[in-house]
Amino acid sequence: MKIVILAGKDHSGTAVFNVLQKKYWVAGIIIEEKENKLSFLKRRIKKLGFITVLGQVLFQLIVVKYLDLVSKKRKAAIIREKEIPFTPIDDQFVSTVTSVNDDTTIELLKKMQPDLVVVNGTRIISKKVLASIPCRFINSHAGITPAYRGVHGAYWALANNDPDHVGVTTHFIDSGIDTGDIIYQKMTSITPQDNFVTYPLLQLANSLELLTRAIDDVMNDRVVIKPNYSASRLWSHPTIWGYLYNRVTKKLK
Repeated sequence: MKIVILAGKDHSGTAVFNVLQKKYWVAGIIIEEKENKLSFLKRRIKKLGFITVLGQVLFQLIVVKYLDLVSKKRKAAIIREKEIPFTPIDDQFVSTVTSVNDDTTIELLKKMQPDLVVVNGTRIISKKVLASIPCRFINSHAGITPAYRGVHGAYWALANNDPDHVGVTTHFIDSGIDTGDIIYQKMTSITPQDNFVTYPLLQLANSLELLTRAIDDVMNDRVVIKPNYSASRLWSHPTIWGYLYNRVTKKLK
């Protein structure tokens, strides 16, 4: 089975490639560039409003940068203990596109002719791209769907006093946002040492494990779709005031 990876421009896509390449035939990885910040902000403001987006930007500029600084040792320990492989990918396997939804992406997929597409950290994939080749798309999502669709699933589950839904999901991709059929889910263990910037690393380690199990099932035609019983909700980035409120009232880092 030939696999192609569609990934965003961050380190998690590198880990996915390195893990899958050891076990499967990975023909290549198509990496999309990050969206223009101004375009992103305009779109986000139209959807969520100026005040909410301002709070999200301040959270990224102040809180996330601070947490990254004070969490270097913890992040290094997770990478070492979980053996997350961030070795740079050989350029011969990498194709870069402006957006996962560009015609260039479709051309590359048709040229590579994969039997399965593995997605990690891209924008929402358009129906046009999903229909461009006759194979299924699988995604690793950092949250338990459908209760924690969108982003930062572990953080939001903890913020909602819902530790039983701190985890990851591997699912087929459909035209919705993290609404595809569930293949596997796994809970993620969080320690008092962890915080907003370390949760994703712990989830990534779990995702890599589930992804290989899911691919094996697809290859051997033994996929069993898991039922979901939770209410569906789409989550966005925290605002700085929302984060500080949870930090003070719930001790949530």
